[in-house]
Amino acid sequence: MSSFAIIVPCRLESTRFPRKLLHPIKGKPLVLWVAERIKAQVPDIPLWFAVDHDLLAQCLERAGFRSILTAASHPSGTDRIAEANRTVRASHVLNVQADEPLVTGGQIHALARLIQGDCPMATLCTPFRHAADFDNPNQVKVVKSTTGRALYFSRSRMPYARDLGAAIDDAWLAQNPCYKHLGLYAYQADFLEKFVAMPPGKLEQIEKLEQLRVLEAGYPIAIDVTADPTIGVDTPEDARKFEQWLK
Repeated sequence: MSSFAIIVPCRLESTRFPRKLLHPIKGKPLVLWVAERIKAQVPDIPLWFAVDHDLLAQCLERAGFRSILTAASHPSGTDRIAEANRTVRASHVLNVQADEPLVTGGQIHALARLIQGDCPMATLCTPFRHAADFDNPNQVKVVKSTTGRALYFSRSRMPYARDLGAAIDDAWLAQNPCYKHLGLYAYQADFLEKFVAMPPGKLEQIEKLEQLRVLEAGYPIAIDVTADPTIGVDTPEDARKFEQWLK
């Protein structure tokens, strides 16, 4: 069993942005921008793509990347990664998202460091800069302990400034750091199998955040802060933002 592997879950269809991983940006599919970025940033860690369709496998393999065809019926990327790792057999799995073309080596190495500690799962967060983002339920919030553990994840504002109510602004956030959760994870392989075998938790079903399954079951999640910029491509407008960034 190898020590570390990056496994990127890839689903062909997307509700908000159909076939976004094959969407061309400056003539290159989004998934290849991500693949090339990861390879350039962390060439020392084996890289695999867990895909649900031959079109994704063909796109990646033509460019020299390794893919594993997984069941199309998986309800989440975590289930897809778990299936792929039964082939890869890494002892520590790093989950990088296929729609994060600005992921950095610093972020990936931070995850690798965290998962070698005493938590079976790890993730990252970054400070909110703008009050509008802090209000957005699609931008997930996380609160953390002073010892580097995630306490809770939510789509609601956390923490809630009781004395200010809705009057949060960018200046307040600069003085009172609040954290956006980034969809980057690391797992110990044996825990990854436990995770996907657990029934969905009540909190997970309410918030639609599967990492809450782990906290509700009593397992700790290590978390660290990154200041590296990211652009998650969830919509065609996000793809245009990334194309502008490239210019």
